[in-house]
Amino acid sequence: MTTPGMSRDSWRTVARRTKDEAVETRNQILDAAERIFSERGVSRTSLTDIAEAADVTRGAIYWHFKDKADLFCEMVARVTMPMEQAPCQIDPAALGDPLAGVRAMLVGILERTSGDAQARRVFHIVFNKCEYVDEMQPVWQRFREMQTDCMARLERGLVAAIACGQLPADLDAHRTASGLHALLNGLISKWVMDPDAMPMENDAGSIIDVFLESIRRTPLRKPATRAARVYKAPPRKSAPRAAVRRRSA
Repeated sequence: MTTPGMSRDSWRTVARRTKDEAVETRNQILDAAERIFSERGVSRTSLTDIAEAADVTRGAIYWHFKDKADLFCEMVARVTMPMEQAPCQIDPAALGDPLAGVRAMLVGILERTSGDAQARRVFHIVFNKCEYVDEMQPVWQRFREMQTDCMARLERGLVAAIACGQLPADLDAHRTASGLHALLNGLISKWVMDPDAMPMENDAGSIIDVFLESIRRTPLRKPATRAARVYKAPPRKSAPRAAVRRRSA
C-alpha cells in the first residue's frame, strides 16, 4: 500500500531515508551516552543529560531504548559484538590444535582491545565508571555470563590440549584457565587506565606466548589428594621427680 500521489519507488525512498535517519539518531544517542558516562559516571547521568548532549528528546531515547540499563548494554554491545566473532569466539576444544586455538582466542581479544580506542573508552566506563546496583544489576549479570562463557571455553581448550599431549597430563585445567582469564582482564584494565602501557603492534601474541610456555614448563598441577589425618592425643607429661618423692613419702 502506498500514499496517494506517490509512486512505489518514491515510497521506498522515503522509507529508506526514514530508516537511515532512525539509525543515525540511535548512534547519536549512543555516542552521547558514551561521552557523558565517561565524564560523569553512569549513576550520576540521567536520560535527560543524555538527551541534551545528543540534542534529542527523551521520547527519542525511549523510542530506541527501554531504559538506561538497556542503553548502557547497547553502548557496550557496539564494541563487544566484534569480540563475539572469530577469532575471539573460537572454541579451542573443537579444533585439531586446541592449544593454538587457546592462543588465537586470547590474542584476538587483546588485539581487538589495543587496536580500538572506542572499545577502550567503553571498557573504562565498564570497569571504573559504573556501579552495578539497582537498575544496572541486569547488566552485571550479562557481564558475568560473558565471563563464564570465556572461562568455560578456555578450560575446554586446555583439557583438549592435555588430551592431545600438548600440555602436561597433571595440569590443573580449571585453575590454569582462571589464571589466563585473570591475565586477560588485568591487561585490558591496565591498558584502559594507562594507554601508554599498551604493547607495540603484534606484541599481544608475544605476551600470551610467555604464559603458555610457562604452563608447558612449570604447570599448575592438580592438588594431591590428602590422606585423612588421624588424631593423636598429645603425650601426658610426667610429674616432676620432687613431686613424686613427696607423694611417695
